[in-house]
Amino acid sequence: MAQSNVSLGAYELPTAYLPSADMPTAELAALSPSAREAQRATTIPSRPLLGVLPLARVVPQDVHSVIDYSNGLVVALAGLSARTRSAKIAGVVLGASVVSVSLLTDYRLSLAKLIPIEAHEAIDHAFGVSAIAAPFALGYAKRSPLAALIHVATGVATILGSLFTDYRAVRGAGRRPRRA
Repeated sequence: MAQSNVSLGAYELPTAYLPSADMPTAELAALSPSAREAQRATTIPSRPLLGVLPLARVVPQDVHSVIDYSNGLVVALAGLSARTRSAKIAGVVLGASVVSVSLLTDYRLSLAKLIPIEAHEAIDHAFGVSAIAAPFALGYAKRSPLAALIHVATGVATILGSLFTDYRAVRGAGRRPRRA
């Protein structure tokens, strides 16, 4: 009978792989750093935007990345479900721009690392302002109120999230190499 490589749990591991019961908590923590600490150790922090932004680095970059993709999808779907042509176009353009920028930004959850993380941060703020202004500037705030509400709420959430994201690059795209 052939043996399976599938494990049924930690109880089957040799005791050499399991931490001893008397190992201090600090040593256990040192064995498996948190995901946040692992990300900080392998990425490059962004330079402050305008010398002050973000206000605090609370939201991990990977969480922000997932939120970027979901915001793009939500804005596009809200636009597509709207009654007016201007809301549909605004939603698709705003949503596609967020997803496109996210796919090309120098962070872990992107396909190509082309856009510097500092530029992405500025684009986040520009997207937020654009999403807030679009229903009023394009005149669909009253005719497509649900799409307008979703666009404004997403814009506000994007700006607030950007103020507290720990922006981090993977490769340092757009940075000049240091001279020796």
